[in-house]
Amino acid sequence: NFKSEEEEEEASRSRSALTNKKGTMFLSSALRRCGYGASLRGCTASSTALAQRNFSRSIAPLAGRREQKSALSPQHCSVKGSLVSKASFGDQKRNYNIHEADAQALMAKYGVAVAKGEVAESAKDAGEIAKNLKSQGINDFVVKAQVLAGGRGKGHFLNGYKGGVHLCSEIEEVEEIAGNMLGQRLVTKQTGPQGKPCNKVFVTERCFLRKEAYFAILMDRGSGGPMMVGSSEGGMDIEAVAAETPEKIHNIAISLADGPSEADLKDLAEKMGFTHDDENAQAVTIMKNLYTLFDSSDATLIEVNPMGETHDGTIYCLDAKLNFDDNAVYRQKETYSLRDESQEDPREVEAEKMDLNYIGLDGNIGCLVNGAGLAMATMDAIKLNGGDPANFLDLGGGAGVDQVTAAFKILNDDQNVVAVLVNIFGGIMRCDIIALGIIKAANDLGFQKPIIIRLAGTQVEAAKKLIDESGLRMLTTDDLQEAAQRAVRVAEIQKLAKEAHLSVKFDMPL
Repeated sequence: NFKSEEEEEEASRSRSALTNKKGTMFLSSALRRCGYGASLRGCTASSTALAQRNFSRSIAPLAGRREQKSALSPQHCSVKGSLVSKASFGDQKRNYNIHEADAQALMAKYGVAVAKGEVAESAKDAGEIAKNLKSQGINDFVVKAQVLAGGRGKGHFLNGYKGGVHLCSEIEEVEEIAGNMLGQRLVTKQTGPQGKPCNKVFVTERCFLRKEAYFAILMDRGSGGPMMVGSSEGGMDIEAVAAETPEKIHNIAISLADGPSEADLKDLAEKMGFTHDDENAQAVTIMKNLYTLFDSSDATLIEVNPMGETHDGTIYCLDAKLNFDDNAVYRQKETYSLRDESQEDPREVEAEKMDLNYIGLDGNIGCLVNGAGLAMATMDAIKLNGGDPANFLDLGGGAGVDQVTAAFKILNDDQNVVAVLVNIFGGIMRCDIIALGIIKAANDLGFQKPIIIRLAGTQVEAAKKLIDESGLRMLTTDDLQEAAQRAVRVAEIQKLAKEAHLSVKFDMPL
């Protein structure tokens, strides 16, 4: 029931954004293109648990990209822009990331040369690490905030301290820098204004490089398998390199069955600037070792920027980023144990524990739905009626009372949510189970936020009876449009009351 052609076109764009030209659903990128505008800025590094169930490994690293067009190389590579962009890789749940220090340690296990360094959780520990490095003849240090976001060097902390990466040469400086970082929140171009907590710093030796290159291995949708990407322009913004000088980006499509060939690796190393025999051989060995790590650990991305050569001819891998496929957690316990949940949205972490598909957004109308398609349609309805969804929450088909209660707890704890719209189609999921969960949540949690319920399908009459007999005030309807309108109106009442410095209380008991 569209009011105008413009609304119909907007809804059409929302639905078509869910599917790329080959029909593959890309939820996280679709959310940004659904016409929800500013309400979607809250998507975070752990944005979609749904992706982990629906995306094949070969296309997962590309799922969150704003564009699916070729950029790094028009001939081969189908990815665009920075391979480490939070907006690119962090917006889907499929990939879980690890901190730079952990990535360095993991690469070292595979025979890759990395800078010496350790992680500190206090300023005193940072000073001790610097002292230890000093005893090894190292006189220049780098202190890096361990935050899962790009652009740390140009970021700032909420306490006013500038920069998440600092160079220094004195132990006292290391302690001072660490003290300014630890326990603070770092804001970068990828974190949003709230920033991310810095609970650790990486104190490492400073390597003086005479040559810097860029190297990455990722799963490429265009070639249907792994791809190596290299450039002689290391230590720079690879997105800018791709845009301004795409001829400096070189790619190798790799067969999963055969792996990279020696000839291809030598050629890529040469194009990356390692032309002499010794350095070329070093680079080839590093690429082989990184590919072994990539394949054996179920990685979806290994990115090194820079891969640099020091004055003595040794090639080091510095500032690495590693992403892994969390569908392989059952056989990758070691890498998964490195996951830092403090860097993720706590609501999404809690939802994952209860096997709920949850994405936090920036609106004020909470959504609880079963099924991704119905969830998107529900958000369409809210938006077309002038509201803003606060989340995507898909119960799936097999949720029980405890999961429904957990879902409501997440919505109850979200200060942005002023009303909840429940839209359930009872197919596999029975409506009476949803009703029992709602009633239990309202009683156990003291849930005071207004609830608008639209139920249809299996056991719907039993569900309505349970709600009627519960003694709780809930707005029920059989029509989605009406449910969305009611939810938007309730949210508007809350907004107007807040602007007038008034409080509004919605009493659940009759």
